[in-house]
Order: sequence, then C-alpha cells, then structure tokens
Amino acid sequence: MDITMELDDFKSAWQTLDQRLQLNNSLKLHELRERTLAKTRSSLRPLFWGQVMQILLIGIPSIALAALLWMSKPEFASVIVAGVVLHAYGVLTIIGAGVVLGQLAKIDHAAPVVEIQKQLARTRTLYVRSGMVAGLPWWFLWMVILMVLVGLGDVDLLAKAPSLVWGALGIGAAGLVGTWWFHRWARRPERAEFGRKMDDSLTGGSLRKAMAQLQEVQRFELD
Repeated sequence: MDITMELDDFKSAWQTLDQRLQLNNSLKLHELRERTLAKTRSSLRPLFWGQVMQILLIGIPSIALAALLWMSKPEFASVIVAGVVLHAYGVLTIIGAGVVLGQLAKIDHAAPVVEIQKQLARTRTLYVRSGMVAGLPWWFLWMVILMVLVGLGDVDLLAKAPSLVWGALGIGAAGLVGTWWFHRWARRPERAEFGRKMDDSLTGGSLRKAMAQLQEVQRFELD
C-alpha cells in the first residue's frame, strides 16, 4: 500500500514537473517569438523605405521628365519613342515598388512561423523582380534620357549623332545579353555555392536578416 502510494505520488510529481517544464518552454518560445518578430519588423523597414525611394527618386522623376517632353510637343519620331520608353519605365518602376510594398503590408506577423517564412519568400521574389525592372534597363536607359533631354530643345539626337545613339544602344543590348548569360552561368550545378551567394546579394540585407531571424525561432520550436 505504501509502495503504491509512493509510486502514485512520484507519478503525480513527475506529471506536475513535466507540465511546468512544458509551460516554461511555451513561455520561452512565446517570448522568443515576440522578440524575434519585433526584430523582423525592424529589419524590414530598410526594405520598405528602399521601395519608397525607388518611387520618389526613380519612378516619379522618369514620368515627370517624360511629361515635360509631352508638353514640349516633340515632332521627331525618335524623340517620341524615347519619351514613351522613359514614361513606361517610370510607370513600371512604381508598379514594381508598389507590389513589394503591398506584399510587405500583407505579412501577418501573428501567423505561424512557417507561414511568415512563405510570405517573406514571396516578398523576396517580388523584390528581386522589382530590382530587375528598375536596374537592368539602365544598360540603355541613360541614352534614352539623353535623347529626351536633347529633345526638349527640339533636337533629334538620332539624326545629329546616329553613331553615338546606335552605338550606345548596341552596347546596352550586349550588356543585357551578357547579364543574362552570366546569370545562367552562375546557376549551373557545378557553381551552386557561387549561385547561392549571388542570390543572397540580390535578396537584400533586410530580407536576409529577417529570414535568418525566423529560422532561429523555427529551430527553437523543433527542439
């Protein structure tokens, strides 16, 4: 009888200790999650402001310069084409940044960690695409801007200096092709590590930091 009671007491004490340990782990996990999510939100702020700057410093000025050209009523076809390209570029950069900002706003920090990771992965994809839209056209966009600026003075740069224009556009096209080739080359299986480092560089520090912080919480949950 005494042995049975002692075993029951031991079992009850063990269950109580186990419940306390589980509660302690839950509290630690909750504290770690809240602390990490606060850091994650802070880490994403530079990404947010970067997209805002893309709109303010690239998208809007591009559209404004194109609008100045339209107000000058250009007559040369090459100048009009340059204006359309510049205008379209401004609109696309604003759309790209806006999509990233929209995805950032949709991130549910109260969701499970795995779901937040999926949302950040989606944000990463959109961010890389937005960066490509904003960055890659500069291989030839600088010449487009020069044509627009000269066109504001009612001058057709293509007619005045065709070798300059076509040469610059040709170099730009070659640069785009070279960039595409390098992208493919870096992602071959034998260069997987190099390709991963390239992907990390394209992701941006804010997203890399936020994703690493969430992995810390996920490891704690698994443990």
